[in-house]
Amino acid sequence: MITEHDGSSLATRITRHLNMSHVRDRVTATGGCLQPVHLSGYRVVTDRATGRTLDHHAGTVYAPCGNRRESVCPACSDRYAADAFHLIRAGMTGGKTIPEIVADKPRLFVTLTAPSFGAVHGRRTSRTGRRIPCGCGEYHHEADPRVGTAIDPESYDYRGAVLWQGHTGDLWHRFTIRLRREIARAAGLKVSEFADHARLSYAKVAEYQKRGLIHFHAVIRLDGPEGAHDPAPAWVDSTLMEHAVRAAAETTCVSRELLLDGETTGHVFTWGQQIDIRPIRPAHAAQIEGDDGEISDRALAGYIAKYATKGTSTSEVPDRPIRSERAIEHLDVLPHHRRMIATAWELGASEDLAFLRKWAHMLGFRGHFLTKSQRYSVTFTTLRSDRRAHQQIATLEALGASPDSVTVVNHWNYTGNGHNNPEEREIAEAIYEGKRLQRKEKLAKESQP
Repeated sequence: MITEHDGSSLATRITRHLNMSHVRDRVTATGGCLQPVHLSGYRVVTDRATGRTLDHHAGTVYAPCGNRRESVCPACSDRYAADAFHLIRAGMTGGKTIPEIVADKPRLFVTLTAPSFGAVHGRRTSRTGRRIPCGCGEYHHEADPRVGTAIDPESYDYRGAVLWQGHTGDLWHRFTIRLRREIARAAGLKVSEFADHARLSYAKVAEYQKRGLIHFHAVIRLDGPEGAHDPAPAWVDSTLMEHAVRAAAETTCVSRELLLDGETTGHVFTWGQQIDIRPIRPAHAAQIEGDDGEISDRALAGYIAKYATKGTSTSEVPDRPIRSERAIEHLDVLPHHRRMIATAWELGASEDLAFLRKWAHMLGFRGHFLTKSQRYSVTFTTLRSDRRAHQQIATLEALGASPDSVTVVNHWNYTGNGHNNPEEREIAEAIYEGKRLQRKEKLAKESQP
């Protein structure tokens, strides 16, 4: 028997090498996903004309987990960010079945914030750029974990903050209704006539602030009544849109009667006073904001996509739902955010607010991080379907076949998730890192003049 220097037989080493090659192929297929889904079963590709089996695969395969959180899976988060980039940008400049005329329509980049619920630590500067002390009297450095947390936790309105967070979806919905009314009023139209003249299209992303409350970044566009393919009405421009957005943001409110502590009380939820509105210009600038305060298309799409995957860092919220009140005590989060989570859990005891327990780990926010109106752009589903179709065609071409000439039978069952051992995970991390470096080099070359 032939042996190697480590005492193993040649046959054993060949088997080990083949197994490792199989593992590498399986992990590579997920793009380096750190939490792959295990699917066991089989796939058969049969030629329809002859009945001959062209390909047969049985066993366990890995599929990407699809988690958008970078803290959970950087590889899938990157893929989500790339899809978000194309979805957002197509709605601003065209592409992916969206016509290029959208770039000529009135478009705004709008940021809506949360109200104040109490003083928080912050890094403050004067109008001249000079550093001034925080309300607590200190100067905070950028990495100070106290930034964004309550200066006086006992006087901070944690209940109000969590309740506002839980109603932001309703608040945004009311804002879009109000915005349509404001645009119609500015154009001299009846509200009932708006749909016959224009359609409001948007995409928005939620971003957590340091204080644990979200604000919305949104691209807002006005189309003709049929959507992206229909030119905007001649009477609309960015100035009219800006005035309408500001008026809508300042007057939108959501009123609720909520049963708390055995008593029914009224609550009114509004946006914060800080409202930022910027016109979007065509994509010919390398910066997000130009000297004139306008925003470039490409940079903005990347900016929004980043926040669609960022959500909030692991120091601020857990990655998974809270299962019990006792679990809150053991969370590795800042005391300020622990207090918000505990408040959401406490408020969730009310029948009116039971949803807050499900979303306590998100500090009460229960919306999607990226949403869009129906006609703004393509959907994530479309992008993913196109990618699967492209991969399927490539696989069939390698077999010398086409989708019209074969029958594909897939039968897979979920059998688990994650990597089987540390070595397998290290391979996934290396594959992801390699892809990340290739992407950075590609972007650097594309950015060169």
